[in-house]
Parts: sequence; structure tokens; C-alpha cells
Amino acid sequence: MQVPLTDVQVLQDAGDAEAVDGDREEETFAHMKEWKRQYIRGISHTPSQAGVYYEALKGSSHSLAKGSRNFRPGSMRRVRRRAVFKNGDCNVVQKHLQRRRVRFLQDMYTTMVDWQWRWTLLAFAMSFILSWLFFALIWWLIMYTHGDLEELHLPHNQEESGWAPCVSAIDGFTSCFLFSIETQHTIGYGVRTTSPECPEAIFMMCFQSIYGVMSSAFMAGIVFAKMTRAKQRAQTLLFSKHAVICQRDGCLSLMFRVGDMRKSHIIGAGVRAQLIRTRTTKEGEVMTQHFTELQIGTDDSGSDLFFIWPMVIEHRIDENSPLYNMNATDMLQDKFEIVVILEGTVESTGQSTQARSSYINTEILWGHRFDPVVLYNKDLQAYEIDYARFNETTQVDTPLCSARELNEIYKIQEGFRTPETTFTMRQLSNNHSDQAS
Repeated sequence: MQVPLTDVQVLQDAGDAEAVDGDREEETFAHMKEWKRQYIRGISHTPSQAGVYYEALKGSSHSLAKGSRNFRPGSMRRVRRRAVFKNGDCNVVQKHLQRRRVRFLQDMYTTMVDWQWRWTLLAFAMSFILSWLFFALIWWLIMYTHGDLEELHLPHNQEESGWAPCVSAIDGFTSCFLFSIETQHTIGYGVRTTSPECPEAIFMMCFQSIYGVMSSAFMAGIVFAKMTRAKQRAQTLLFSKHAVICQRDGCLSLMFRVGDMRKSHIIGAGVRAQLIRTRTTKEGEVMTQHFTELQIGTDDSGSDLFFIWPMVIEHRIDENSPLYNMNATDMLQDKFEIVVILEGTVESTGQSTQARSSYINTEILWGHRFDPVVLYNKDLQAYEIDYARFNETTQVDTPLCSARELNEIYKIQEGFRTPETTFTMRQLSNNHSDQAS
């Protein structure tokens, strides 16, 4: 919302009180009241309520965006593309990677941790079955070369022939497969045992036992890593559905809310926010994915949180903010995305975790404020958190102009608070009261 030039000129001309006659005084006073009503309280010319501009921009024939081809009465904007989904997943697909499979196999542990559970469990099952079959084949070859599989040397003829086998109770590939399973997992049913007759059998028994312990430890580590990785803990960290913009301490601020569903807290929690938008450099280079760090904090504690209940994170839109020149209409029409990141250490496991979300321009409510969700319950003698109101907001009167224009208005208003202009404004107010009476 642009500041009308006539209003600014009236405000500047009102500083010279002696040169203003009676009619001019009344007109100036009327302009002053109109200026305060429109800009200080944020009441728009649209038929929508104060603090809400989406209905006016999208459906009203008297909207701020009237005449724009992007906004038609009754139409809704199509959902724009985003880099980070609301659940924290990144909307990124990679292609044309050279030696992708080889590089991923070199880091097999990380690859299997990143796999989905069905592929990890399938890999576990196949590794067990294939290893059993492989060692069963080796055991069968040992028995075959030693002659244990001949008819006269089978278990039911060994007492008559006096044959000493490498492994007792082996009569074919099936029994070799069962002995492979018993050896690899140290089951030891007591029927099939290795004898000192074959050194190669003793060596193979030791090798398969070592392989079985190492493979079980490797797979147990993968399962533990998948179950305790930070992505799972991030499912219980909440971000508000919308971000809001309203005035706080006389300055426009962008705010969103974060919360934790668990009673075990996040230690050393910190919040970051980055703005993704298109930027053109001085040389004419168009950077379609340009990241800008947003200075955020909560209350007066900065970005480090004592995260015991839901907290509202604030970005003050000042001279250093990339949103400084954006008004309500620009906020709805511009294409950008704000990615928010919550990081910390899980109290129960001691591992680091990260939760992500994002807000596109249509998910930012101008002229809204978050409702409180933390109240003290006298019956329970404890603070009670109502997560049913976690995403609830309230409409508040908010200027529709940008933060830069609002600061200029405040500077002009401060110019009337000098001793001379204060006396002049008091005289204008008294004259207007006398004429009204």
C-alpha cells in the first residue's frame, strides 16, 4: 500500500501553523484524522475486515490487486512449487550422476540406513539366505572331496565300514545346508559336529563363525541407526500451518510457531530461517534459487530456545530484512519460500535431530496474530498446553503498507512532536473542538 502524496504534503504543510487560516486548519485536521485512521490502525479501503487482505485480493471487485491479470474475481491461485515440503522432505530429484551405483556401494552402511525399511529387510533376508547357501556349497564340496558322500561312507554305514567323516551326520546337500546355519549362528544342536579328520573343515568352521558374528553386528547396527535416526524424532516436532505478519512493538514482524509433542525435551534447541527467491545481480545474472538468512529470535533470548512449550519465533522486518519493501499486495503476488529449520539434541538418546518446514507466500497471513496455547491450570498446579489451538490465529489491525513506508510515516509523525508543532497541533485540536461545539 503506497502512501498518498497528498497526505504527506498535508502533513508537511501542517508544520507552519501561523500561515494556516481557519478553513485550512479544519482541512488539515481532517486530513490528520484520516491519515491516522488509514495508516496507523491499518484500515484498508477494501470491504473486507481490518487485518485480512486475502479475501479482498482474491475475490473482491474493489481489491488492491484490481486490474491484475493474475487475480480474477472468484479464482484461486495454483499452489506454487516449493523446495521443502511441509513435512520436512526436500523436493529435490538428482539425475545424470556419474558412477552413482559404485559411489553408493562404497558407502554401503549409509546407503542401507537411507533405504526404506522394506529394502533393508529384503537385503537382510537375502544376505542370510545367500550366505547359508554359499557356505553349504563349500561344506558339500569338502564332504565330496573327502569321500563322505559315497554310499559306503554315509552315516548309516559308517559303523560297518569304520569311516571317519569330516562332519558327522552329513548325507547330502540338505544336511550341509542345516550345518551351515548351525555354524554361522552358533546354534549347535549337538547332532552334526566337526571332527579332527579334516583340517579344511576346521578352518571353514572358524571362518564362517567369524563371518556370522560380523554380519549380525553390522545388521544390528543398521537397524539401531534406522530406529534412532534424527528423522524419526523430527516427526514429533511441530511447525504452525501458517506464518503471520503483524505489528509488535511498533514494527512489522513475521512470526511462526514451533512446538514439541514429547515430554522429553530438545536440548540446545536453535531455529534458523532462510528466504529462497529469485535475485538479479548487477551484472544481469538471474539467480533463481538465492538464499538469504533471516535474523530470527523469540522474545529477547535470540534464536536459542529453552524449548519446554510451544514458542512463537519472530523475524523483525527492519532495514536489514529482505522483506522490508514488501507490502500486503507484494507479499501475495511475489514468488518466494521461507525455509525454517529447528535443530537440537534429543534428551533421551543424545543424538542430534533436525526438523524442517517451509512457508510460501500464500501461507503467510497478513494482519493475524497467534493465539496463546500455554495457560496455568490451578487444578493441576502446572502449565497446560492446548495443542488444539496450535494453528489458531486472531485478526488484528495491521497497516497494509510495507515496513519501509510505515517507518517513513512514523518519521513524519515524529516531526510533529517538536515543541513548536506540538503547540500547533494542540491549537488545531482546540479550534476544531470550538467549531464543533
